[in-house]
Amino acid sequence: MLDDHSHNEAVALDLPNNDAGRKRTSIYQPEQACLIFPEIPESANHAEERAYRKQHLVAACRAFAMHGFDYGFAGHLTIRDPERPELYWTNPMCVHFSQVRMSNLILADHTGRVVEGRHAINRAGFVLHAAVHEEYPEVMAMCHAHTTYGTAWCATGRPLDMISQDAAAFYNSHAVIGASAGAVAVEKESGLSVAQQIGRNRGVLHQNHGLLTCSRHSIDDAAFWFIALERACQQQLLVEASGIKPQLLSEKTARYSREHVGSDYIGWLHFQTLYNHIAETQPDMFA
Repeated sequence: MLDDHSHNEAVALDLPNNDAGRKRTSIYQPEQACLIFPEIPESANHAEERAYRKQHLVAACRAFAMHGFDYGFAGHLTIRDPERPELYWTNPMCVHFSQVRMSNLILADHTGRVVEGRHAINRAGFVLHAAVHEEYPEVMAMCHAHTTYGTAWCATGRPLDMISQDAAAFYNSHAVIGASAGAVAVEKESGLSVAQQIGRNRGVLHQNHGLLTCSRHSIDDAAFWFIALERACQQQLLVEASGIKPQLLSEKTARYSREHVGSDYIGWLHFQTLYNHIAETQPDMFA
């Protein structure tokens, strides 16, 4: 079963340049130039880009720890290598999210073979992630963890209702997948059946299993929207528990919210707040 909310048509944003003549692509980019504001870096070479991606993958793992997304060895985050996109970096098996650092990341191929690193790889992680990365070459990053509210809401087999601006980030860009529902995804056939539906969506509610997010942009984007998806599931459960029928956003409002406060860029931008905090307070991440 697939409840498809993946028809994510882009809406062009016609924004004025800032006062230095630089093009703006988001309403959150300041019109006034020379203010401190996060900018997506431009890497000079593969090595520089690789270091950036690995640092932000580690920060994403640390952010998951901060939000309590750990559950034993379950949970896996991946980002493609910039030079060899058929390989991806991921967190090591049986290492707590809070203990992931640059030096213990794993580089693996789509068969699950560890190319670089000393730790084993999570089989369920490589089956799902490798299948998505292989099926969708444009997918840059992916996140999955066994969270409390996401797992609970996934048991309903229902998509999110558009009850808030937060939920609207997933308007027409999330799906409920029933294939292999509740099964441990350690067989390649299971990974392929799920992967065929995942890559078209920002968020996936895998029935009786949990949440997954994908990004064509960055691990920052995938990680932040995973956090947001878990929060949206929590909000949905709270509304359901109240017994009060919520007022839903109109299609026009939901679409506007997704385009202006729910884009890939906004996901990246949100995550910079987390990244800066983690880098400042947990410098061991760079070891």
